[in-house]
Amino acid sequence: MTTATIAAQGVGVRFRFDRQRRVVTSTLARLRRRGTETWGIRDVTFALAPGDAVALVGASGSGKTTLLRTLAGVLCPDAGRLLVRGRVASLLSVDAGLTPALTGRENALLLGVLAGLPRSHIRRALDELRDWTALGDAFDRPISSYSQGMRARLSFAIAMQAMPSILLLDEVHEALDHDFRELVEAEAHRLLRRGGMLVAAGHDHPLLERLCNRGLWLHEGSVAADGTFDDVRRAYVP
Repeated sequence: MTTATIAAQGVGVRFRFDRQRRVVTSTLARLRRRGTETWGIRDVTFALAPGDAVALVGASGSGKTTLLRTLAGVLCPDAGRLLVRGRVASLLSVDAGLTPALTGRENALLLGVLAGLPRSHIRRALDELRDWTALGDAFDRPISSYSQGMRARLSFAIAMQAMPSILLLDEVHEALDHDFRELVEAEAHRLLRRGGMLVAAGHDHPLLERLCNRGLWLHEGSVAADGTFDDVRRAYVP
């Protein structure tokens, strides 16, 4: 596995809105009547070493999802410097990348190819994916018939097929049932033993404690505390 790297120095992400309070890009902001703007995250600085697993904690709206999306490359920083090196697998929503009209099998093949995996590799892995997710016959049914937990199972299994060195989780793991959570934890720890990195956000602190050795408390978009998970949790929830 290629050594993974995450280093953020003063990173900020700004959201702009027009007069109708719709999010707009920088280009559209110049074309439409200007409204307001706000920073989703601001002056965020931290670095991870191989094997690090960090839990993002904080109230809803504190910037956890914005930070994860920035690490995943979905959002670009408006301030500061960010270095992310390694193959990234991100589960930022239960439906991440899934096409409802396609079956689980078809989604697995499509997303695997989009992730850069050879079609032959994905085809060989399809039956293993079906068994690993315990979807059974549902693997060949449209995603639109899946529950939230079933979609989360499939999304996670597809992401891990890419053999990532960096795994990003945004509360998706909290939609999983007990048995599959154990599989997720096992895969996460296997990734970390290989020198990978994990960044997970959520409100299930016992689960985050099992996954992560470090915590990052975000408050109103800025880092309020950074340290061991226990220390950060006590700072966040006195």
